[in-house]
Amino acid sequence: MAGQPPPWAYTAVLLCALSLGGAIEIPMDPSIQNELSQPPTITKQSVKDHIVDPRDNILIECEAKGNPAPSFHWTRNSKFFNIAKDPRVSMRRRSGTLVIDFRSGGRPEEYEGEYQCFARNKFGTALSNRIRLQVSKSPLWPKENLDPVVVQEGAPLTLQCNPPPGLPSPVIFWMSSSMEPITQDKRVSQGHNGDLYFSNVMLQDMQTDYSCNARFHFTHTIQQKNPFTLKVLTNHPYNDSSLRNHPDMYSARGVAERTPSFMYPQGTASSQMVLRGMDLLLECIASGVPTPDIAWYKKGGDLPSDKAKFENFNKALRITNVSEEDSGEYFCLASNKMGSIRHTISVRVKAAPYWLDEPKNLILAPGEDGRLVCRANGNPKPTVQWMVNGEPLQSAPPNPNREVAGDTIIFRDTQISSRAVYQCNTSNEHGYLLANAFVSVLDVPPRMLSPRNQLIRVILYNRTRLDCPFFGSPIPTLRWFKNGQGSNLDGGNYHVYENGSLEIKMIRKEDQGIYTCVATNILGKAENQVRLEVKDPTRIYRMPEDQVAKRGTTVQLECRVKHDPSLKLAVSWLKDDEPLYISNRMKKEEDSLTIFGVAERDQGSYTCVASTELDQDLAKAYLTVLADQATPTNRLAALPKGRPDRPRDLELTDLAERSVRLTWIPGDDNNSPITDYVVQFEEDQFQPGVWHDHSKFPGSVNSAVLRLSPYVNYQFRVIAINEVGSSHPSLPSERYRTSGAPPESNPSDVKGEGTRKNNMEITWTPMNATSAFGPNLRYIVKWRRRETRETWNNVTVWGSRYVVGQTPVYVPYEIRVQAENDFGKGPEPDTVIGYSGEDYPRAAPTDVKIRVLNSTAISLQWNRVYSDTVQGQLREYRAYYWRESSLLKNLWVSQKRQQAGFPGDRLRGVVSRLFPYSNYKLEMVVVNGRGDGPRSETKEFTTPEGVPSAPRRFRVRQPNLETINLEWDHPEHPNGILIGYTLKYVAFNGTKVGKQIVENFSPNQTKFTVQRADPVSRYRFSLSARTQVGSGEAVTEESPAPPNEAYTNNQADIATQGWFIGLMCAIALLVLILLIVCFIKRSRGGKYPVREKKDVPLGPEDPKEEDGSFDYSDEDNKPLQGSQTSLDGTIKQQESDDSLVDYGEGGEGQFNEDGSFIGQYTVKKDKEETEGNESSEATSPVNAIYSLA
Repeated sequence: MAGQPPPWAYTAVLLCALSLGGAIEIPMDPSIQNELSQPPTITKQSVKDHIVDPRDNILIECEAKGNPAPSFHWTRNSKFFNIAKDPRVSMRRRSGTLVIDFRSGGRPEEYEGEYQCFARNKFGTALSNRIRLQVSKSPLWPKENLDPVVVQEGAPLTLQCNPPPGLPSPVIFWMSSSMEPITQDKRVSQGHNGDLYFSNVMLQDMQTDYSCNARFHFTHTIQQKNPFTLKVLTNHPYNDSSLRNHPDMYSARGVAERTPSFMYPQGTASSQMVLRGMDLLLECIASGVPTPDIAWYKKGGDLPSDKAKFENFNKALRITNVSEEDSGEYFCLASNKMGSIRHTISVRVKAAPYWLDEPKNLILAPGEDGRLVCRANGNPKPTVQWMVNGEPLQSAPPNPNREVAGDTIIFRDTQISSRAVYQCNTSNEHGYLLANAFVSVLDVPPRMLSPRNQLIRVILYNRTRLDCPFFGSPIPTLRWFKNGQGSNLDGGNYHVYENGSLEIKMIRKEDQGIYTCVATNILGKAENQVRLEVKDPTRIYRMPEDQVAKRGTTVQLECRVKHDPSLKLAVSWLKDDEPLYISNRMKKEEDSLTIFGVAERDQGSYTCVASTELDQDLAKAYLTVLADQATPTNRLAALPKGRPDRPRDLELTDLAERSVRLTWIPGDDNNSPITDYVVQFEEDQFQPGVWHDHSKFPGSVNSAVLRLSPYVNYQFRVIAINEVGSSHPSLPSERYRTSGAPPESNPSDVKGEGTRKNNMEITWTPMNATSAFGPNLRYIVKWRRRETRETWNNVTVWGSRYVVGQTPVYVPYEIRVQAENDFGKGPEPDTVIGYSGEDYPRAAPTDVKIRVLNSTAISLQWNRVYSDTVQGQLREYRAYYWRESSLLKNLWVSQKRQQAGFPGDRLRGVVSRLFPYSNYKLEMVVVNGRGDGPRSETKEFTTPEGVPSAPRRFRVRQPNLETINLEWDHPEHPNGILIGYTLKYVAFNGTKVGKQIVENFSPNQTKFTVQRADPVSRYRFSLSARTQVGSGEAVTEESPAPPNEAYTNNQADIATQGWFIGLMCAIALLVLILLIVCFIKRSRGGKYPVREKKDVPLGPEDPKEEDGSFDYSDEDNKPLQGSQTSLDGTIKQQESDDSLVDYGEGGEGQFNEDGSFIGQYTVKKDKEETEGNESSEATSPVNAIYSLA
């Protein structure tokens, strides 16, 4: 169906699923329950060991149900108990509960004994457990005079309590006669038997006396034994308190140090028996000087950390909820600096009977077959005894349709006369279990359990399911028809489930119509109709678009919807995925949302939600708001703005059960209009002092009706908001408490998971405080085995977990958790399926077959184990394998076990990464959530030869420039028989690579010398080992670099860098420019004049005129950059440079007396013609400068 199924649907689904399993489950419909006959069922009874308070009246409970209502009678000590003859004994009306009244006198002890209740109607008799009634006893302590106990300081001491036997046993504790508790530590402590043990007596122990006290539970009385007084003999008569913290306290007091010895238990070994499910308490108390420390161990294993804890200063070990794996030998080790001693305790775990399969009520139709199963386990193995209607089955009238096979009763072709109540009693020396299970044979024509002529509406193209719950005996067959005609609907677009529900996989328009379900058995038929209407889907065909708007402008978001006209459409808006409050600046229309005066707070995502009662559609857009920098346009805008003042004078009126009106006076808006008011609340029960948002209202209102939740003591305050920000909160209002109500919801995330093999932990997320709706929130936890007809178990829990104990291994349970407070229960909870704990698998995979794929991998194949042997959820099949040996002699191998997992219910897999040429062994196991199951038969296989691993420790050494020495070790994993080594090497120098050379060596050779062809090249070597299969992995090394190569490479690396080349070019260019400028200045503004074909006398302003000489600076004699300097500092003249001599008429330049050149300052053409080809292509800087001049 499109909507939520009605509550009866779940019952019907479970009913039909169970009924197909061969038995009938009676539905919970009261009309059917009252009509059908039913044998008695015990619903409530007292515990097996029933201890009562002698001061109260005695109640022995026994209640049962059945149709007709059962009658009750009792036996006492296996004899009929005539209630009518005893005026003190009465039976409650419509119940079998016995009430024994002592208000008129009488001794409760006279009624002790073993009681059993019988509930009977005309269809059978049900029995209660055998209830052993005992009266609580708290006998007085015998009077005795106790002499002072004389003991030597440092000696051990035991003060015996010997309390009087009580029922139940009293709680023992030690105090002084002045009712001060005795301080206990690892030296002085009380044993489990109630005695007080001193590992060694000290002088300060005389400062008090010691009295044993017994507290009796039922009478709430404490009895005190006469106190012991101690007289301690000592070699150090003064009780110096400073010695108590002395690092060697005993020696300081003259007490001799002693090795430990056990005070309890005696000797070196003892044994202890404990019942499964009980607590195991092991105790070791030792004497010695200094006081010994106690440590606990288990032989052959570790202590169970999850349930073992140490008590009484490590002198006691408690293991809770003992199981069979806790049996074995435990030992305690007592040690001090003088030595140590141990005591071994052999623990045997026995078990009272516990259920494996408890018999369940069996409801059959005439002619059907069925069985009752009663399986229990225990140690020793319990015996099973069957009874019928309270009488041994052997003495019951013979029934040809009934067959007993050990723990199972098989019924064939049952008839109405077969109705009875059967009892299964399974017992051993440690206890018994008694279970009632009735066999009822019903003859009922079919009937429908759901309302007639239901209307189901569903959206086009969706999937839906039509339910038709029914009941009948024999179990009816169900068929579906459409529009009263045609064949049975099943197949194609239709699918009929085992419980009778009809699923339509994809709804089409033609699927609309009337569907009829018909249930038929041999007694008749019943039918019901369901009308199916197909509706068009809701779709948004014009969606809102992303927009960018300036502050203060108007924005419109479109949302146009198409929907089925017969359905009511509702359009709502979300902002940032939260419901949008429509303020007075917004206008919501049928197909759009308009925002006037957009502000920064309006920025965000807007979602249009179009919904009907059957479906919905969503569309989202994002609004971005830009700040407006415009100047104020009115006087108010020009005034400074601020946050509003806080609202004041809050008042509550119109007080109702679930609402109240809140009124307030607004504060000053500080030149910015108030846009919104936020109402907050605080409650003082769950989170006092914490304020929560309640609701939001437009800035134009100052009074609002607030909706309230039950059982909250409210206090309100109001915050005003404008575009600047929020005001301070107002002062709180007066408080208003609403009345309580039952919870309206139940806890979520309900789970049931086993933490041990015999339990199931039910957990849930507790409800938050505001969902409590009343005081004392608690949870009703219900559970029962899935696919059984047992009644619900239930318990009330205040926390968030409950552990169901004594469960079968990994069975499904139905779980319900319902909230309840003092005003009532929450709604009926949903049923959740959980599983009890897993146990180790019982079976191993069989017929394991191995096929070798290659030298490192094998293929596995096995047979699937039966599902009932998994005892949990099958996680994987797992292979454990180990390398037993190598086929190579004298090769050590690791036999470490490895594993490979194959998840799921697979029947084959591949194990890889094996070592070649080896002998392997392999075992298979089944793995569930608890762990590994038993191992399969060990299989052996051998892997073929493979390629070897790389040679080890390949070393390249260069003793000189002529040779290179190579050395290596054999491969770590030969993976076969080595037939040699292959060496490949090549010479290289930079990017130049020589020809590769290949050398083959024998398997015993591990050295080789290479003669270098030249001292500069380096060599790259690649070495691999070979077997018959081929060459293995190669190891590569290079010869060391020559001593100067690193520097050369470094220089080459820098010289080839782009930045270095650019820098050098820039420097050269700058030097060239500087030289050119320098020579130009010298040629035009130097200290010697150059005359063009005429003598011009030097002026008087010329320096050096008096001596008639030229003054050449020393700079002229310095070498130019790039010239070569000889060892004596002179400049070597380059062939491409011209001298001044080349510029005269003659061979040498001559000067006149006035210092001018003789002849013209010209370049000799013939010299250029004859010598130009011999000089450098590039003109020197000197030539260039003179040519410019």
